[in-house]
Amino acid sequence: MIIQQLHDHRVVLVNQDSFYRGLTPEESERVHEYNFDHPDAFDTEQLLDCIKTLKSGQPYQVPIYDFKKHRRCSDSFRLVNASDVIILEGILVFHDQRVRSLMNMKIFVDTDADVRLARRIRRDTVERGRDLDSVLEQYAKFVKPAFDDFVLPSKKYADVIIPRGGDNHVAIDLIVQHIHTKLGQHDLCKIYPNVYVIQSTFQIRGMHTLIRDRGISKHDFVFYSDRLIRLVVEHGLGHLPFTEKQVVTPTGSMYTGVDFCKKLCGVSIVRSGESMENALRACCKGIKIGKILIHRDGDNGKQLIYEKLPNDISERHVLLLDPVLATGNSANQAIQLLIEKGVPESHIIFLNLISAPEGIHCVCKRFPSLKIVTSEIDVALNEEFRVIPGLGEFGDRYFGTDD
Repeated sequence: MIIQQLHDHRVVLVNQDSFYRGLTPEESERVHEYNFDHPDAFDTEQLLDCIKTLKSGQPYQVPIYDFKKHRRCSDSFRLVNASDVIILEGILVFHDQRVRSLMNMKIFVDTDADVRLARRIRRDTVERGRDLDSVLEQYAKFVKPAFDDFVLPSKKYADVIIPRGGDNHVAIDLIVQHIHTKLGQHDLCKIYPNVYVIQSTFQIRGMHTLIRDRGISKHDFVFYSDRLIRLVVEHGLGHLPFTEKQVVTPTGSMYTGVDFCKKLCGVSIVRSGESMENALRACCKGIKIGKILIHRDGDNGKQLIYEKLPNDISERHVLLLDPVLATGNSANQAIQLLIEKGVPESHIIFLNLISAPEGIHCVCKRFPSLKIVTSEIDVALNEEFRVIPGLGEFGDRYFGTDD
């Protein structure tokens, strides 16, 4: 149910049962005496390697275990690709502290003992070809004692305990909401609460894939960049102050809503920032837009060349436009100019498509009260101060001067 509700994200399921150790010939001969519900029955070292690999963004070949032969399939694996969410499930996944330390969220499904037994009988007889007597014998001899010794005590490590399992729709909704929040929260957002990354979806990731592709046509680059810019602008507008307003609908009813911020203007950092002006005009009819041109000699952003701003800009909230936040030097000079013109720092919202961590650190440390809204935070800057993986010289690609 969690996977179903996270349909906009890549989710993989890793089963602890896949990491059962294969039985030796001697153990296979006495399989009815082997305790499959003891922590030692699992290859925890390989499980750790799997989760660490997936968390690092690399694919992993998960073993396939044959429950009828009690050994792994030597010639086949299940290739699991890196994903947004990794769900690790198993009755003993909380037993080892090293495994627990890799988890961002620990969930214990608290199910009635009769239900657990009924499910085990159904699974072992239908899926694993065992007879009822052997299932009940194993339950009494190994499963129930293992639950009391290992599973139930691990309940104390859970962050969330869900009674009734999949029938508990409220609990599942809360878990999914929590995951959505974490997915939309870059590590830098935890350091700087004034940094906002719009929630990623397959649509947004797909558009980023297109505009980052160096082989895309100029027409498609502009088209998908404009779509992404519109999303960033809409998100940025959501951070402006609103006042409550009541209107009368055509049915004669009263509707209580909100009124948009009237004192607003845009300021583009020439020239890449000009690519964001159309989206802003499409969202805000008749909005005033100022311009700041900063010379980037070595990308230290120290020399101001040109500025043309509304005369009453000190009375307005400002949406500062630049599609790429790299070092942050040019942005800092533009922001400093706005503050010198009387704009309160808290009235500035800086909008961009991609941001480098170095740029975010540079801007937020100097101006902790402004807001930054971006669609993705990239990995880093290279030695040439280019954002990596980045999307190249945005202005040249957008305006067709990159030939």
